[in-house]
Amino acid sequence: MFRQCLTVLVLAGTLYVPPVCADRSTVVSVVAGRYEDVRENLVFAIEGRGLVVNNISHVGDMLARTAKDIDSGKSKRIYGQSEVFEFCSAAASRAMMEADPRNIVYCPYTIAVYTLPEQTGKVFLAYRMLPSGPGLEAANKLLRGIVADAQR
Repeated sequence: MFRQCLTVLVLAGTLYVPPVCADRSTVVSVVAGRYEDVRENLVFAIEGRGLVVNNISHVGDMLARTAKDIDSGKSKRIYGQSEVFEFCSAAASRAMMEADPRNIVYCPYTIAVYTLPEQTGKVFLAYRMLPSGPGLEAANKLLRGIVADAQR
């Protein structure tokens, strides 16, 4: 099954597909603004649906902290700021797991918010689009909606 790697460039209102995608099901939105504002909007978008953030992973901090230990002295900073928010929806999860119990691997859902050091004034929101299949569209719709709300 072919899944597209989508990057939605909100700044210019155009669709931009990068030349290299690590994961062909990754959806990335670029928002003009401050990291703190977009992060707060993301939390509000998740909680506004009655969902609870279960965990916040500080991926960028971990990579920065461990860079010198694994990069043979190279310590390129990958992110300016970054966090991955983990949450779940009982309704969407139940629908996808009733359709196929193997869909448990898609839960919990995650959305990353991050900045890149060389791209001042841009904040990225990213998530993995679930594959097409019974019961999975509700989760994809939920993720799309949360990211859309976080961009406002």
